[in-house]
Order: sequence, then structure tokens, then C-alpha cells
Amino acid sequence: MADRRRVNGPVGQTIPPIYDTPPPKFAANQKSQDAIRKIFLKTGVTPSASGSAYLELENPSSSTGRSSTSLKLTCTVHGPRSLPRSAPFSPHIILTTHVKYAPFATRQRRGYLRDSSERDLGVHLETALRGAIIADRWPKSGVDIIVTIIEGDQDRNAPENQADDGWDMMNVLGGCITVASAAIADAGIDCVDTVAGGVAALVVRDEKSQPTIVLDPAVAEYHKVFAACCVAYLPVRDEVTNIWFKGQLPDADGMLYAKLVEQSLIACRNASRVVIKALEDTVHPGQDTS
Repeated sequence: MADRRRVNGPVGQTIPPIYDTPPPKFAANQKSQDAIRKIFLKTGVTPSASGSAYLELENPSSSTGRSSTSLKLTCTVHGPRSLPRSAPFSPHIILTTHVKYAPFATRQRRGYLRDSSERDLGVHLETALRGAIIADRWPKSGVDIIVTIIEGDQDRNAPENQADDGWDMMNVLGGCITVASAAIADAGIDCVDTVAGGVAALVVRDEKSQPTIVLDPAVAEYHKVFAACCVAYLPVRDEVTNIWFKGQLPDADGMLYAKLVEQSLIACRNASRVVIKALEDTVHPGQDTS
């Protein structure tokens, strides 16, 4: 006899409806190429964790003509806590990073096990955070940093047969670095500085325009992306803890790589101000700290 209290789902795989002609995009809200998208950052969203943070990144030109978020991340920090007695002695803290897409975060449904792209994001995130944490203050201790990507930086209205080169992973990594930095500070873990992530890319808006360098690119808004660079940066110490470059640059301009890194540092400084403001609002809620 069937259980009437249970709502059974469909037997086969379900696919969301995809329209042949996507709605037109309004260019009135497109941001300047020298500015980053608006960031919403809030700490202390998970009381059961030692530290937590939530980040939303705005999409300046949505298909409805109004602003909407295109990237949503949440981060929880568990620790520092003692390692098991069977673990070998370590004079430094053991940092473990775990980055995972939610099954519904992208156009193609994600699996429950981490794939190669998610493992790459975890490795880059660990490298970026390791340069900021004062590791020798917690000998034989460990801390787990878990980042969940609730919504990826992708165009949901794009057709399924459109090529996906993975350029959105750059913005995802920059957001992971920023939200993890805020969560680590919320957990009370001592750091030399608040690390922030920033992205710059060499893009063309349409077939007739020339390639230009833009900050924090919304990949769906451009005709083609030639190269992108994601940097993890400590603004006070003026140090770079991680660089991830992807793409191919033209041979005509040998300084183009240096220009991409410089523009990424500008995006990092802007994101760092958001982190500091969010932490100040946590310490002094309801007060104007500007």
C-alpha cells in the first residue's frame, strides 16, 4: 500500500523550461568598466559556527530591467579546535577549505560530490587564506572553512547549447576569498590583514568594439572574454597571497598582464572596504562608522 503522506518526486530527470528567445537585456544599468558591482556582506549568519558570513553580488543589468543578485555565497568557520591525539604534532594551525556548489547553483545541475573545478577553487582559497592567518598561534589545532555557492555567476537565460568556458569561476573565487575573510574575522582568528579577492578581465562588448580591461566582469554582459585574472590581496601590508590567471593575451602588448594584475588590485581594495565596513557594523550595530 502506498504511503499517502509522502510526496514522491518525478521518476526521471527534470529540466527547467528554456525559451528560444531570451528576454532583451537593458543596458541602462550597466556599470562603468572602472567600478565593481555592489556587494552585500553580513557576518554572524550561522550561530552554530565559530564564524560565518553571507555575500551577495549584484547583477547591474538583469533581464527584467531591475537589479538582481547574480552571485550568492555563504561561509562557515569551525574552529580552531584541537586535533585528534593520533594526529602528528604540527607547530602551525591545519587549514582545511571546502568549496561546494549547491545542486541548483548553475544552469547544469551539480552533483553531490565535489568535481575537479570545486577542488581547484578549494586549493586556491586555501592558498589565499594561508598568507593572512597567523598560523603559529594555534599549534596542533585545525580550522575548517566551508564555502557554499548558493547561486553561481551565470546567465540563466542563456541556451543550453551555448559554450561555457568557466569564466564565472573567477568571480566565484574572488567572492569566496572575500566572504571567507569576513567569516574568519567573525570567528576571532588572528590575521595579519583582511584578505580580499578581486577580478579583472580583458573583454569585448560586441563584435565591433576593441578589447578593454574591466573590473569585476559580469561574463554574460560581454561578447567574448579573452583573459581574466583573480588576485587575493592584503591591502594594509600590500602583499599578494594568490594569483589565478586564465586565458591568452595578445602578443602585441607585453605589459597587458601587469595591467590586468593592477586592475585586479583595485577591485581587491574596493572589496576590502566592504569587509571592513561589515565587520565594523558587527561590532557597533546601528552606528555610523564612516
